[in-house]
Amino acid sequence: MPSSHDLSGLMKFLGRDPWRECFAEVFDEHLGPVLDAGGLEFDDLEALIGNDLAMTLWGCAFEDFLTQEFEVEGGNIVDEYLRRRGWTESAGSKAYIKALRTSVMSLYEVTDVVPGKSLMARDLIRGGEPVLVSEGTATKSLKQWDKIAARIVPVLSKTVFAGGLLAFSTEMQDLLFDGLRRLHGRKNAKSLPQLTADTLQASAFMFTLVWVTETVGRMASDGGPSLQNFEGDEILFHDVRFPIANGIAQKDVVARLNTLPGLSQETAKFWNWLEIEPSSSENKTKKPGRLSLDTSMDGSGKRVLGNVELKGRFLHLSVNSAARADKGRAMLAEALADLLRAPLTEIRTVEQMMADRTDRPPEDPGLDMPPEIAEQIIHQLLDKQYRETLDQPVGMLGEKTPREAVRTSKGKQQVVDWLKYLENQTARHPDPSDPMTTYSFQWMWKELGVEAMRK
Repeated sequence: MPSSHDLSGLMKFLGRDPWRECFAEVFDEHLGPVLDAGGLEFDDLEALIGNDLAMTLWGCAFEDFLTQEFEVEGGNIVDEYLRRRGWTESAGSKAYIKALRTSVMSLYEVTDVVPGKSLMARDLIRGGEPVLVSEGTATKSLKQWDKIAARIVPVLSKTVFAGGLLAFSTEMQDLLFDGLRRLHGRKNAKSLPQLTADTLQASAFMFTLVWVTETVGRMASDGGPSLQNFEGDEILFHDVRFPIANGIAQKDVVARLNTLPGLSQETAKFWNWLEIEPSSSENKTKKPGRLSLDTSMDGSGKRVLGNVELKGRFLHLSVNSAARADKGRAMLAEALADLLRAPLTEIRTVEQMMADRTDRPPEDPGLDMPPEIAEQIIHQLLDKQYRETLDQPVGMLGEKTPREAVRTSKGKQQVVDWLKYLENQTARHPDPSDPMTTYSFQWMWKELGVEAMRK
């Protein structure tokens, strides 16, 4: 049964003339300048940032396309689709498609996150009261004060995010605001112009362009990825988790996995995914100045492409590149289509993997301490550190101390942004029970007289 967010019929309709050509124009507006500047095709960008992010960018362009009027018969694809094929859609799908038709991309600040359920989103461009958004997946990774470019749409009794959602850094926000000022004739203004829904709707391509420009630029300034696998792909660790379908036992999954020629069973619930034939020892695709990271099986010499493991009601595929993730995901989905449900993917860089390991406390029995005592000690140390910081110059405040900065209206807003940044970074610790994560900055807001601006 299709979900209320199912756009498969509309996407199929996109393949018809004249909509295919109309979408190409919008897609080029969103990504063309960056692709042209780098001499890239969309496939190259996908290889650079990964399939999931590339599809999100495609979704941003597609959702913008759904709002636009063209000088063709029908004018707008949503109007034409619903007129011709609306009878095939459920009430929920039809409501979602209609909402996308008039949706507006904007930049939001996230607050009051309830993981797996909801969040509050404050529009940083148009202002107004925060909006309650019902959201399951994104709320599991979003933190207080995160900034996201998104479309918020009403669907039946709920308000939800559309599919094209991009995480924005402070640098991206600054670039976006500068671009909007230039686009709407206020190049040297210090604040954003008042943007109506129509003018903001017409500026949707700016969000995608800024995100891609900043992301690709940052990767280039960092010298690009320094580690690659045997195929020459950037090392990005993918954990693809397939939920086991209801009524299916682990033994059914095991039996099917053991029929796949590329899998070598190590234990009752663990397999190595191997290349079919041993590779040449020479890496034909190795890029200059980059190190290779890969493993071969002893004896056979076959390269290990990844691992497959059963954990409870999930089948995990672990690989070290986006390309291998796509290949392995397709292999398992084809072979076990009736046993598994659609997968979820977690992606981590080498740096994040290393941080996860270094963040783990040493297993020293001599340092055994009740958690509440450890939390109290760490919080006291943080109190001391941050109290001293209030009288020290801070880069984000123009090298003024927080106490100096709050003396002006502009400085107060900078202090608020700084405090939000501190809270947001602390909340990103991988362990929600860690004393660093549970530390409260509330006293700093009150001490600096900006408590009323914490919203």
